[in-house]
Amino acid sequence: MNEGHLPIGRFARLCRLSVKQLRHYDELGLLAPDRVDPDTGYRYYLPRQARAAMLIAMLRSLDVPLRSIARVLDGETGVLDGVRDRMRADLARRERNVAALQRILSDGMPRPEVTVVHEPARRVAVVRDVAAPEEIGAVTSACMARLMAAVGPPEGLLIGLFPLDLTQEVPVTVAAETSRDVPGTSPDVLPGGSYASATHVGPYDQISLTGHALLAWAGERGHTPVGPLREVYVSDPATTPPDRLVTHLMIKLEGEG
Repeated sequence: MNEGHLPIGRFARLCRLSVKQLRHYDELGLLAPDRVDPDTGYRYYLPRQARAAMLIAMLRSLDVPLRSIARVLDGETGVLDGVRDRMRADLARRERNVAALQRILSDGMPRPEVTVVHEPARRVAVVRDVAAPEEIGAVTSACMARLMAAVGPPEGLLIGLFPLDLTQEVPVTVAAETSRDVPGTSPDVLPGGSYASATHVGPYDQISLTGHALLAWAGERGHTPVGPLREVYVSDPATTPPDRLVTHLMIKLEGEG
């Protein structure tokens, strides 16, 4: 054995790691010992491997996923940029959740007034995409920007359509009421009928609070909701503070009109 080799216990002390951690890194293919004794199975490391060992430990302490660490060790660039961006998105999501929870603590569970309204069929131009549940807000905003660039000043309502049950891929649809065909969008007709409707006042990322209250109202009365949840955007977010944004939520009632 080369005199530069260090047994795993000594190498662990050198790196301020545990033997268990080093064995785990080996099992994951992140940091293999330079030599394994074929008779005893003892692991031996070279001093120059200490930098990689401590880099792995440091990145793990920052909650960097093991798969990303492997890519860093392979010399890929931009890996940590992506990890940082995902952490920022997760932090923003948690902050939104805290704000929603604080609203419940301050005001109680939402109990908006619910009315049953008859909606006419509406001819619309739509833009569609799919999003992960945590990306719905960003994807909706991007779709709305595309829609507004194509449509220009809207003739009628601006509407978002979202499934009642969220999956790993959530279809996102935004629609502008219009009587004309609009290049860059798809024509569609939103069905008319009887809808349960409630008004949400506040940030878009807290709409789910009112949405759940609306679905609870329907469930208590034995109504089965049909199709997507409609969000009718009344306020202009460019000129309206987030806590004053007005959005009408609507769900079609099965067997009604």
